[in-house]
Amino acid sequence: MSQTRDAAIVGIHEYPSRDVEGEVTPLQIKAESAARALEDAGLDWSDVDAIYDAGEGGGMGGLNIAEYFGLKPNVIDTTMVGGSSYEYHAGHAKRDIAAGKASVALLTYGSTAHSNATAIGVGGRGGGAHPADNMESFVGQTLIANYAMVARRHMHDYGTTSEQLAEIATATRYHAMRNPEAVRAMEDLEFLDIRETSIDDVVNSRMIADPLHLLECCMISDGGGAVIISSADIARDCKKPPVWILGSGEATKYPENGGDITTSAAVQSAPQAFGEAGVTPAEIDIAMIYDSFTITVLALLEDLGFCPKGEGGNWVQGGKLRFDQSGGPALNTDGGGLSSNHPGMRGIFLLLEATRQLRGESNSQVADAKLAVAHGNGGMLGSRHAAGTIILGSD
Repeated sequence: MSQTRDAAIVGIHEYPSRDVEGEVTPLQIKAESAARALEDAGLDWSDVDAIYDAGEGGGMGGLNIAEYFGLKPNVIDTTMVGGSSYEYHAGHAKRDIAAGKASVALLTYGSTAHSNATAIGVGGRGGGAHPADNMESFVGQTLIANYAMVARRHMHDYGTTSEQLAEIATATRYHAMRNPEAVRAMEDLEFLDIRETSIDDVVNSRMIADPLHLLECCMISDGGGAVIISSADIARDCKKPPVWILGSGEATKYPENGGDITTSAAVQSAPQAFGEAGVTPAEIDIAMIYDSFTITVLALLEDLGFCPKGEGGNWVQGGKLRFDQSGGPALNTDGGGLSSNHPGMRGIFLLLEATRQLRGESNSQVADAKLAVAHGNGGMLGSRHAAGTIILGSD
């Protein structure tokens, strides 16, 4: 399939604070981020004719956000699939722009999960949210317990070790220590002993849900950001070099008799995205992968095609996921959800850092980066979840 360049990311902004202390609302974070992203692109509010919103700002997402921003868009997309929503939005924006339905798309996210003391990983999942709650919640199936179950199964089936999973946490912390906003986040969120970590640090940190340790779990922060996606003709006149959306894929997965909980919906979404982009995983320079927990990344690396199923533990060893190493794509070079931010749904930040890398603006810059994958995972890896895969390329 020939590669098309119909739409590009032309403006980005990441809200700098991970601890807003109740001073702003999610909607205010979204609005501030949108204004700054438009400035980054050299565009105005009046240029926006499409809104993509996951409704995390409250109320009737698409309707309320259009009024709050003072826009009358031609396209309103309110797809909500958890942390992968923004990869879905990017793919939908490319599709709508290619179809001539829109020219400039606005994606925003805002959350005050930390300030609200939201128990994302260890709290309950909310009554009646899923049809299988009567079979899971009553036995204490919290979100982190679900991911721990996947990790233990991966260990059982493939011999994966805690030391191998720790490679992921040490790589993201290595990158976080080069990102001033990530360091400030750890300070504001009162992390102890803020520094690069070792494998021993990770496996000797407190057990949270066996076999996952404290340093294998994402932080809970406030935060947000915005992405501007435009048509090719507009992109050429924007302030920054365009970062092209080359391919997209989406899929869902849920519990089934005989199903493999170590295999994610990425096995369905990734071939769509790579096929549309006309590239292979071996060509990818930057891998921005949802890192709610270390096991999330390990399973997704396998399912995206970077290595065969079950070989992820051996594949990540030796620090190969660091930006200044070779042999694998650089992983989550902003510090990821493990060491930079995780306000509840992290998908937009994957697009932000991938764009910075392909512009040459990252704090852990990969030399001559040309291709990136941003893969979001929404829901719970070991049960029902959504996968969104986006392939991005530099100009």
